[in-house]
Amino acid sequence: MRILLQVLLTVVVFGGTLFAQGTATPPAGKFSGYMMGDYYYNMSRDAGYAALANNASSSAAPGATAMQSFILRRVYLTYDNDISEQFTTRFRLEADQGTDVLTSGKIGVFVKDAYLKWKNIFGGSDLTFGIQPPPTYDVSEAAWGYRSLEKTIMDLRGIYGSRDVGLSLKGKIVESGMFNYWVMVGKNAGNTPATTNKYNRYSAQLHVKPLTGLQATLYFDYLDAADKADPFNKGSFVGNAMSTMALFVGYAQPNSFNVGLEAFSQSTANGYTASGATSLSSLSKTGFSGWASVNVTSDISVVGRYDNYDPNTNSAAVGDVRNYIIGGVSFKVNKNVSITPNVLYETYEAPSGGSAPDASVTARVTFYFIFL
Repeated sequence: MRILLQVLLTVVVFGGTLFAQGTATPPAGKFSGYMMGDYYYNMSRDAGYAALANNASSSAAPGATAMQSFILRRVYLTYDNDISEQFTTRFRLEADQGTDVLTSGKIGVFVKDAYLKWKNIFGGSDLTFGIQPPPTYDVSEAAWGYRSLEKTIMDLRGIYGSRDVGLSLKGKIVESGMFNYWVMVGKNAGNTPATTNKYNRYSAQLHVKPLTGLQATLYFDYLDAADKADPFNKGSFVGNAMSTMALFVGYAQPNSFNVGLEAFSQSTANGYTASGATSLSSLSKTGFSGWASVNVTSDISVVGRYDNYDPNTNSAAVGDVRNYIIGGVSFKVNKNVSITPNVLYETYEAPSGGSAPDASVTARVTFYFIFL
């Protein structure tokens, strides 16, 4: 806690120094924050398959059958500040009990966002430098609206991290806002230091809003990479670049219902060695996600989601293809507090000539609250 306070104090002092250099009276910044976590109980895991015995796909429910616990999955503390009419900054810290822990086992804190945005660098476009979201799934995550229950499929499956270090340009293609763009050059380094190699990830998104409530995105990225040794041809090297394509379509009627569909395909050149093969082949991943939520009343919503994920379309490994289902009822007990009983249900592909592993089933109560 003392370290966290020291970091926040540094941010405030540093921000004040920047303002002092440019204006007589710095504008006031704004803190915001939220938390989300669960009580969960693992109703089923397949002990016969080591990869499935202790966790399903979601890190929200670790442990074997009958494991029950409380977990604080995310804490955000954000400081936003407008340096001037043209320049704004964000500094955000995240704590995560599920995956980001110190060597002592205690909850770790890391920098989630740290960027400077130059608004309207030219008509209708903003330039952003620093640790920031890539164009991959910010739109679909906002449309999904239940990040407290689960990440969107591309985030969940690690197709691209939720943050990257780089430079982005985002804005309108036409003044009406029907067509928008977002491009970025990033290091594909997430929140880690971006000095390990010279290669970059280039990403672009087209965001279309043709009608009120209806939106769609088309996404593409390309990750450059060093050639790697060819195990079938000694002394030779082959390409190792990766590309991703994704499509999202969503429609929402405020305070009524929300539906969305998202699909992606990712290919890594020469990334897979099939059993008995004499040459490398591409590693191809595919995923599909569909969701819907319906407002029963102004404070009660029913939500459901289905994901299908294949991490290697050329492989028939046990449990390789996964079907992931989420269902719950969300109670908004306060404008800043929601409680959502929900169930996670995951099934797995059967091996050739065999039976499928048992499904992973977890019952949860998820808490989400805004504290700042």
